[in-house]
Amino acid sequence: MSRWIGYWGNLCAFLLMSIMLVIIGFILFKGMPTLNLQLFFGDTDPLAAMMGLKPVWEGIWPACVGSVTVILCAVSLATVPGVACGIWLASAPEKTAQKVLGIAVDILAGIPSILMGLFGFSLILLLRGTVFPQANASLLLAAFCLALLILPYIACATQNALSSLPKQLAITGAALGLTQWQITYRLLLPQARAGIMSGLMLAIGRAAEDTAVIMLTGAVANAGLPGGLFERFEALPFTIFYYSAQYQSQQELNMAFGAALVLLTLTSIIFTLLAALVRRPNQNMSETISRESVC
Repeated sequence: MSRWIGYWGNLCAFLLMSIMLVIIGFILFKGMPTLNLQLFFGDTDPLAAMMGLKPVWEGIWPACVGSVTVILCAVSLATVPGVACGIWLASAPEKTAQKVLGIAVDILAGIPSILMGLFGFSLILLLRGTVFPQANASLLLAAFCLALLILPYIACATQNALSSLPKQLAITGAALGLTQWQITYRLLLPQARAGIMSGLMLAIGRAAEDTAVIMLTGAVANAGLPGGLFERFEALPFTIFYYSAQYQSQQELNMAFGAALVLLTLTSIIFTLLAALVRRPNQNMSETISRESVC
């Protein structure tokens, strides 16, 4: 029986890898011929475009910059609350409150992205009618809604990573006179770094590929480079959606495939950098404990 389970597991893994390779191969086949400077900058001089001296209206360079900007803003807004929520879920003494917060995180994780986009759009209308009549769709609003969307990934990853650590680690730190903050910050979090980084990678992937949220909260087809947090912006997911849904020529469809390949490459680079951080050796535990006990 166990042999058949192993066969089925290997078969499922093979099918999963095959499907992934087919998708990546298709994107490479369609997108590679379009990779050139014109795809990114159109007829604009590349150096002038990268320095922001001239606008780019027929290339995906503004969408690349907009995607990176909104991802960084969303992750920056979600990381600290997400990690703090995960720490509380893993160490809260009040089981009832812990259960309630856990249910709330699960509900937030299950909210469809289109509803999160509608929430952001409704927030604009609410602000316009009350305290901020100049409120409009912007990069900051899109990043805020994306942060709410990815926060559960970081919180759950942090909780699972901390819960998997041996209890003796915290007990040893307490026996040496470390405070709860020192135990968490100096002992537990460094050991749980790999799990937290894994959740952060999932969160970045979720923020990078989402279209519904940014479509309703600030992304447009032509906006140029992001002019600020309160300005509209371009993003690769929306550019792919726009060109693939409303293309008027084969060239515009090819731009969609090129943008898809660039987005795939961009997320792969981010994942590689985070994976390199995860593989860095953890600091020596005995040195950490002794240093904190002296402090």
